[in-house]
Parts: sequence; structure tokens; C-alpha cells
Amino acid sequence: MEVHAILLALIQGLTEFLPVSSSAHLVLPSVLLGWPDQGMAFDVAVHLGSLLAVLYYFRREVVTLAQSWWVSLRGGGHSAESKLAWCIILATVPACVAGLLLGDLIGAYLRSGWVIAMATIVFGLLLWWADRMARQCKNEYQAGWRGALILGCAQALALIPGTSRSGITLTAGLMLGLTRQAAARFSFLMSIPVILLAGSHQASGLVASGAVMPWPAVSLGVLVSFASALACIHLFLNLLNRLGVLPFVLYRLALGAVLIGVLTQA
Repeated sequence: MEVHAILLALIQGLTEFLPVSSSAHLVLPSVLLGWPDQGMAFDVAVHLGSLLAVLYYFRREVVTLAQSWWVSLRGGGHSAESKLAWCIILATVPACVAGLLLGDLIGAYLRSGWVIAMATIVFGLLLWWADRMARQCKNEYQAGWRGALILGCAQALALIPGTSRSGITLTAGLMLGLTRQAAARFSFLMSIPVILLAGSHQASGLVASGAVMPWPAVSLGVLVSFASALACIHLFLNLLNRLGVLPFVLYRLALGAVLIGVLTQA
């Protein structure tokens, strides 16, 4: 149990913020090794670890954005930070609406190995195309309301398993003319309310069900996903400009091919 928890939390933490699809990686242990589903409590735990990691890494930005947003809410005028905060809130709306309206349908009909494999490949190629065509002339403060809404709709597409929330929002950001760093930073910041809301929804369902909490696995999940996600964010932002997105695209193509091979043999 501990080995399963550590490995799955490590996979979640490393892939949550990379443009490589965490769902594609999480399906592999169950398909290849026959591991059982760890359950909703563990899912909440690893997402909590990821949330804590991004909050800690961007703690100064989050505090500044929250303070500026509160000032603007009280009629104190808008700053670049308050506008960015409102853009992040706007970008959260499409994913929330799509999740509420389509979440059950997607879970019932699209959560399959074949969908994950094809989405991993198709959206990986789209990321490569966006990077090739990108103008990369704007920072995250220049995304604007239209850009925020487009990024939010892109984030809603990540409900399709295999898409990668990080990957599709990075793709949309590049298409809007953001630099790689700006697109990645906006993607990380807009992940905070989405992970928080999704985790809260799962947690409320867990409490309502009266399920017994597997505390050892939950604790391991939080700690390992936090540490791995924090390392992942730091390395990704430092390497993105030097490496570009091609290594991640090639990795996605290889991963998709592996999944197709495994599913074909199953």
C-alpha cells in the first residue's frame, strides 16, 4: 500500500504541472501492474499536495494578487495585479461550468485508455504547432479579458482525460502571443482556484459518504505530491526557455504510442 501510494503521488506531483497529461501516467500502473484504484480520499490528498506546492512557490505573487483584488473590490481602483487577479477568476469560470454540467458524462464515456492515448498525442501535436507559430511578445499581465476567457475555455477542455490542463493552457497562451514563461506562469496561477474547487467538491463528497479515511496513505500522498510538484514547478520554469516544448511533445507522442501498444495487447 505504501509503495503504491508513494509512486502514484510521485506521478501526480510530477505530471500535474507538466504539459504531459497526469491522467495518461496514472492509468499506466493500473493497466501494466493491475494496481487497484486508490480511492477518492487518496485523490483528494494528492491534489491537496499539488495545491500546497503551487501556493508555496507563488506565495508572494498570490499575496500581492489577493491584496490588489481586495482593494479593487472595495473600490480602491485597479492595478496591473488586480486586473490579473480578476482575469484568473474569469478564467476559472468555464472549467467550473463545464465540470458541473459535463463532469459525469465525461467520467462515464471518455475516461478510457483509448481516449487518453489519442488525446495525449493530438494535444501534444497542437502544443508543438502553437509553439512554432507563437509570437511570444506578451507577459501574463497583458493577457486581457478576452485572453483570460480563451485560456479558461482551454482549461475546460482539460476535462477530457489525456489533454493535460497544463499543456492545453500553455498551448492557448502561446496562441495568444504570451511568452513561454508568461503562459506557464498564468497556467500555474489559474490552476490554484480550479484545484481548490475540485478538491473541495471531492472532499465534500467524501465526507457525505462517511468513508473511513486511510490516513497513512493520505499523509504519504500529501507529502510526496507536495515535494514532487514543487520540484517540478521549479525545474519546468527554469528549463522551459532553454528546452522549449519539443521534449515534452516528443515524450507525449512516445507515451501515447506506449498506451496504444499496451491497450492493443490487452
